[in-house]
Amino acid sequence: MKKIAFIGATGMLGKPVAQELINAGFELTILARNAKKAQALFPKATVIEGSLENKEDIRKVLVNQDAVYLSLSVEQDAKPDDWHTEKQGIDNVIEVAKLLNTKRIAFLSSLVMNYQGMNGFDWWVFKIKHEAVQKIKVSGLVYTIFYPSTFMDTYQQQIAGPSLQMAGVSKFPMWFVSAEDYGKQVVKSFEILNDSESKNYIIQGLEPFDYQQANQIFIQNYSKKLWLLTVPSFMLSLAAKFSQKMDYLGNIMESLNSYPETFQAESTWQELGKPEITLAEFAKNY
Repeated sequence: MKKIAFIGATGMLGKPVAQELINAGFELTILARNAKKAQALFPKATVIEGSLENKEDIRKVLVNQDAVYLSLSVEQDAKPDDWHTEKQGIDNVIEVAKLLNTKRIAFLSSLVMNYQGMNGFDWWVFKIKHEAVQKIKVSGLVYTIFYPSTFMDTYQQQIAGPSLQMAGVSKFPMWFVSAEDYGKQVVKSFEILNDSESKNYIIQGLEPFDYQQANQIFIQNYSKKLWLLTVPSFMLSLAAKFSQKMDYLGNIMESLNSYPETFQAESTWQELGKPEITLAEFAKNY
């Protein structure tokens, strides 16, 4: 399996995975809304300009490919009734992939989405994520689904000038993982899995930290001076009444702060390799 169609390669979590696949010798064909941007990022890949809203665009990127990898997300300012890549977009990919007899569909999902239903928590974004997994599992396609813990790379969303921003209080540790290490595990999965074997993988890093501990480690090892700005949860809740983006951030932070994550990645490490990058190393080289 050497030819991979990649959808979502220019995103924060797509770029490291796409680069690791290219470094490992896979032939990537990328579907991107901005072909010029994608080609500049990945000069060795084939880039097709298009959208998941157009099935013909999907056909162009999937034709003659062994597998398709999806790195999708719900936009932070989106509303429930909007068109979503993880909802209608996945429907379109599955339909075209089945017509073309694509050998495998690989999908970046989420571990924290399992907070849905805990403590009375009910969020339409997590419903979409759970439905996306079920759609893939019942599609009849051979699949690989990855369920990652918190990515170290999301720190780029928390840094604003000289401050590192945090919302609320973290109650449980998370096994932070770098997208680079995850990309290497994705590579390994494509190398070892046969054409009939569907797999689920929990993706976790080396060390568990709650956000308070993680933020201190990041600040201590970051190349520039940062000060921690903690926003109380009630302020996000208030802002959420006036902003769809603030509503998204409030819900995702409540989930990250409250999900009782446990270590479950031992079998993943045995099959796909153990992560190598610590949070301190990530911050030093950020």
